[in-house]
Amino acid sequence: QLQASGGGLVQPGGSLRLSCTASGFIFDDYVIGWFRRAPGKEREGFSCISIRDEITSYTDSVKGRFTISSDNAENTVYLQMNSLKPEDTGVYYCARTTRCDRGRLRLGYLFDGWGQGTLVTVSS
Repeated sequence: QLQASGGGLVQPGGSLRLSCTASGFIFDDYVIGWFRRAPGKEREGFSCISIRDEITSYTDSVKGRFTISSDNAENTVYLQMNSLKPEDTGVYYCARTTRCDRGRLRLGYLFDGWGQGTLVTVSS
């Protein structure tokens, strides 16, 4: 299972770091992806990392502002979010799959291990 944490209230332009902690499976064998669901919108996959190869991918909506990384010793993936905008508001989730690229991020049904999300609110 995967558990996202670290959400909160932040002002526009601010930063936040989310964590995704894994348990119950061999961390190195998988790709971890980050998704979010904004109010009234569909779930959006926007970043992933291949744990073994450290390959990363981002969608245009977050590229240059968000950075994904992993700590294999802690079985944790981090998402550093900078220059946050009100449109980044939503519930953030992490999940696992076996491939990391933009195409895979559009196919949420190929991810599993979804846990409870963490709420990020960007507002002044």
